[in-house]
Amino acid sequence: MKFPARAALAAALVLGLTGAAAAPALAHAPHAATAHAAAGTTADRPDGTALRDAIKGLPNADATAALVRVGGTGGAWRGSAGVHDLVTHRKADPNGRFRAGSTTKVVTAAVVLQLAAEGRIDLDRPVQDYMPGLFTEKFDPIPVRSLLNYTSGLKSGDGFDDELAHRYDTLDPRTVLASAIAKGPEHAPGDEQHYRNIGYTVLGLLVEKVTGDSYAHQAAKRIFKPLHMRDTYFPGTDPRIRGPHNRGYQKVERPDGTTRLVDVTEWNQYDRFAAGDMISSTADLERFTQALFGGKVLPRPQLKEMLTVPKKIDGATFGAGLQRQKIGDKVVWLKTGARYGYTNIIASTEDGSRTLVYSVNATDAKGDGTNPVAQRIALAALR
Repeated sequence: MKFPARAALAAALVLGLTGAAAAPALAHAPHAATAHAAAGTTADRPDGTALRDAIKGLPNADATAALVRVGGTGGAWRGSAGVHDLVTHRKADPNGRFRAGSTTKVVTAAVVLQLAAEGRIDLDRPVQDYMPGLFTEKFDPIPVRSLLNYTSGLKSGDGFDDELAHRYDTLDPRTVLASAIAKGPEHAPGDEQHYRNIGYTVLGLLVEKVTGDSYAHQAAKRIFKPLHMRDTYFPGTDPRIRGPHNRGYQKVERPDGTTRLVDVTEWNQYDRFAAGDMISSTADLERFTQALFGGKVLPRPQLKEMLTVPKKIDGATFGAGLQRQKIGDKVVWLKTGARYGYTNIIASTEDGSRTLVYSVNATDAKGDGTNPVAQRIALAALR
């Protein structure tokens, strides 16, 4: 079924206070958007006017900053807008690092598929064979492929009830996984597709079991270092973002129903592990996206696996990590990510003729709706 561009993007983009000081109100005059473009040799050039319009007027009620990179065979466009923080109001750093959220899953999928190409992981083999004793007898054998394409039947694990209040506390991913396993399966593997973090937590542990190494080091060794992704790393239990970065803010409701913005830049995300703990930059994620779709990360059979949606599941849109969307006349493969203060995307056509990476400092990055700034950027870049 072919969806209108706006509806398809909205559907895809949705899938992604103790001691906290309130941030100043958004009363400062917004910085103008800055951008530059490289001329392409085809008619499929990025629409610079639409992209500039998409990020103008920041900071506003929806976001404090936006960093955007559009690339492909038709040329490149780079832009940024907004502020580094709501105290100094200095201009947003276009090279700033951010919490990449669930775009981490594409890196995890790539690491697992590299191991599959090396014959060290069999995608059809149950994960229970690799990690006996991890799951209870309530679970049928779960093929590794089902973890990759969100069809494992695992339910979500429990976390902190008040995440903001516990943002400096450490929650071990194994604890989250144990709570998910204790709930039992939701369905038999391969029967339904439900987007959840927990399968990628298992995949991170599988990488560690197969390699005898930490997941973070394997990701660095296999992906970050070969692609010169110097801004990208896993912070573990460190709540800070190392290096240059723009501050992230979250709307918090007061008892009287009004809202304030809380600086949530520092946050211990260790429980997200291989599903969402990565820190990166738009330059690094663009480099990764272009290398992935250019065949420089995975052999052809494994890249095809990443772009294969289960045929027997009605409404399935995910392959191994990536989501397939029909946007106007384009088929786009994408992955969104959101952590408090930051919402992001990596996206590409299968042939790499158009790529998009953005990071938006959304003021409600974990809300149920689509961030308006992020939606405008995606529509301008991908329609």
